[in-house]
Amino acid sequence: MTFTMGTALAILGGAFAATLGGVGSAIAVGRVGRAAAGVVTEDPSKFGKVLILQILPGTQGLYGFLIAFLLFNKIGLIGGNIAELTLAQGAMFFCASLPMAIGGLVSALHQGNAAVAGVGIVAKKPEESGKSIIFAAMVETYAVLALLISILAVFGVPVA
Repeated sequence: MTFTMGTALAILGGAFAATLGGVGSAIAVGRVGRAAAGVVTEDPSKFGKVLILQILPGTQGLYGFLIAFLLFNKIGLIGGNIAELTLAQGAMFFCASLPMAIGGLVSALHQGNAAVAGVGIVAKKPEESGKSIIFAAMVETYAVLALLISILAVFGVPVA
């Protein structure tokens, strides 16, 4: 089997999706965790409400992982029968991963900001925690759209 530049470019695309989504999620989850820890220090009974807010921006890392897995599976990297992709095919796979890579990074960071603000709501008015979750979840819409576009694009690239 010859390892082509196209294959390398496809693998790079999958790695970008997983890495950038994961980096955005890690930063955001950490930021929300710091804010949540302050609230729980003052009132441990609010742990469950702030935990939900901390979990939300972690999904982009999972979505990026899913795109990388689907891409790697399609090109045969998983299973050991790697396809010899042309440069054009590799570029298509690379481009197919970009919506999730960039969309995942940006949406995770902004969802983290919304979740940190939601932690502030829970600190002062815990009965309004549902609204704070909705604010953070609205950002998730764009991560899901990026995921869907990347899935459609990955499955749309022909591999012989």
